[in-house]
Formats: sequence, structure tokens, C-alpha cells
Amino acid sequence: MRAAQRKMIDNCYLGIDTSNYTTSLSVVDAQGLVVANLKIPLEVKPGERGLRQSDAVFQHTKNMPQLFAMAEPYLEKYTSIAVGVSVSPRSCEGSYMPCFLVGKAVAHSISKTLKIPLFELSHQNGHVMAACYSGGVPESLLEKPFLAFHVSGGTTEALLVKPDGYGFSCEIIGGTKDINAGQAIDRVGVAMGLAFPCGPELERLAVSYSEKIPHTAVCVKDGFCNLSGLENKAVKLYEETGNKNLVAAYVLDFVGATLETITSRIKSEYTEYPIVYSGGVMSCSLLQKRLKKENTYFAEPAFSSDNAAGIALLCRRAFLAE
Repeated sequence: MRAAQRKMIDNCYLGIDTSNYTTSLSVVDAQGLVVANLKIPLEVKPGERGLRQSDAVFQHTKNMPQLFAMAEPYLEKYTSIAVGVSVSPRSCEGSYMPCFLVGKAVAHSISKTLKIPLFELSHQNGHVMAACYSGGVPESLLEKPFLAFHVSGGTTEALLVKPDGYGFSCEIIGGTKDINAGQAIDRVGVAMGLAFPCGPELERLAVSYSEKIPHTAVCVKDGFCNLSGLENKAVKLYEETGNKNLVAAYVLDFVGATLETITSRIKSEYTEYPIVYSGGVMSCSLLQKRLKKENTYFAEPAFSSDNAAGIALLCRRAFLAE
């Protein structure tokens, strides 16, 4: 009996995510605790505003051996009984990015070698799950519909999330019609000479600015926004003032006002639904402070930026549901 109990406790679930900017591996124990949340950021050359998919695939391939070496102290303590991997940006037909092929290939190899189940998941579902886990969302709420934001360099979406087996179905009910919030932040940051990704440094600059911020006339209609104008306005403001702190504060105020307006719009229809904010942009303390209301949840910073923790957690849910 004791041996059987110990065996159950020592089991673990693996999660792998190869997004456009981070190679990630996570380990979740039998009780659903994230015991390892490991990442290697992909390198972006100074002055560049992103990576080509071919470059991302190459870097993921290089990073995988190093990532598993980092995971060795954790993996030697457990028996891996299932592996989950993000194979697409979203859980819908036609959602595809080549960078996810690296993680998919590694996960399939692990599954075949160890003869353990493999669960193919979406990057977005992983983000939502990671936010629920680290934000303290009660397990009971995951069995009911709720609202979620996924805000990053590649996505700016407001979602109606419904339980779907062990994962979620996500219907887009708001978001951006042009560039994403993270794109706008990075483009302005690079224009000011900041290192990509620019979010953390932009936040540090904005926090230290205490003077008046120019008025931000956001463009939101029926829950959908346009953010392309933000880049032009912010770059023009920087050219006129040379004040990085001012521009950083302006950018985050604009993004915050936009998300606040979208939130107000969708909450008018889904009044009683809790809201979960996920994605790298939502790690910003200024945005969290602005959007924090009753029945709202935010991912911790390590679970906001790209990670495989949500994938490992969904893998566990999938395994236990079989």
C-alpha cells in the first residue's frame, strides 16, 4: 500500500511549449503543483522587432538539449506518465505556426520512447490555464464559463471561455483589429532604443514618471479596438520630447485605457462572469492596478509570459479524465 501511494506521489506530467519567443518546459507533480517552470528566451538582434519563423525554429532546436539539462534535477525525482505539448496558437481549424513543430517533434519522441500518453494542446489554452493556476482561480470556476483576456505580442483577444473536456473552448468576443498590444509596446520601445522584448523596461520607465500624461483617445467599438495609431502617436511624442519616461507612461496608459474599455463592454453583457487576464503584457503592474476589480484574476509574472506550465497542467487534467 505504501509503495503504491509513493508511486502515485512520484508521478509527474510534462509540458512543452515552443512559442515564437521562448522555449519552455514544465513539470507538474501528481497533486497538480508546478514544480518546474523552465524557459530559455529566444535571441532577437538589437534593433530588430521580432523573429522570422525559420529563426525561431532554429533556436528552439538548439535550446531543447539545454532545457532538458536544466530539467534533469526535477525529472530524476519523478516518473513521467504523460506529456503535453502546444501544437498551435489557438484551438481552432487553420491555427498554425511552424515554431510549434519543434515542441511537437520532441513531445512525440518522448511519448514513443517512454510509452506514455501524448496530449496535443494549444498555446492559448496553456496561457489561460497558467493564469488560472497562478492567479488563484478556484477549481470550481473552471467547470463554468468565464471571461479571459490573452494579451501578448502575438495576440490581443477577449475570450468567452467554456469548459471543453479537459481543456477550454475559446470564442473571441473582443480584441484588436490590427496590431497587438505587445507589438505596439515593442515597436515603440525599439524606436526608443530599448532591448526587445521591451515590456519590462517600458514598465520601469513608466513607473518613475509622475507628471501629467497626454490625453489618450482610444479607438474601441463593440469590444474591438485599433492599436496601430498608438505606435505613430508614441513615436511622434518621443521625437518631440525625447522623454522616454513620458512616452512609456503614455503607451501603457493607452493600452490600459483600451483594455479597460473592452472589459467594460464585454462585462455589460456577461455581468456575473469572472475575468482572467493572461499573456505577457498582463504581467505589467500598472495594467493590473488599473484593471483590478472584484472577481478578476491575474497570472503571476512567471506564468504571464510564455511558459509551458499551463500545458503541463492541462496534460494532467487530460490524463486524469481518461
